[in-house]
Amino acid sequence: MQTIDKALEKLNMSKFRSSFHLNEKDKEYVRSKGMNVIRSHAADFIRTRLAPAVIPNDGEQTPMRAVFKAQHACACCCRGCLNKWYKVPKDKELSESQQKKIVNLLMAWIEKEMKA
Repeated sequence: MQTIDKALEKLNMSKFRSSFHLNEKDKEYVRSKGMNVIRSHAADFIRTRLAPAVIPNDGEQTPMRAVFKAQHACACCCRGCLNKWYKVPKDKELSESQQKKIVNLLMAWIEKEMKA
């Protein structure tokens, strides 16, 4: 299992993944809600939109807002990307531990973006 820093470093080497950034409107949203609320949103999105074994609209469920941008930047936007980048099986429900690791990665990316 790679560390968050290693994952972010690897993602940063991808032209596509490194093209995602929070804009000022996203940053203001994060500031207004606070990191605890954003973490709660991320956990909810992962639990409901990524964790199930079968997702009817997989690959089409992430609009472009703060947490969703983090999902795209971190290759946690759909089960196909999770499989390609992290070797997570597509047809198996994500464990609570896997979900927490994804949320921690997303939050690390958001925190980094907030400092940029």
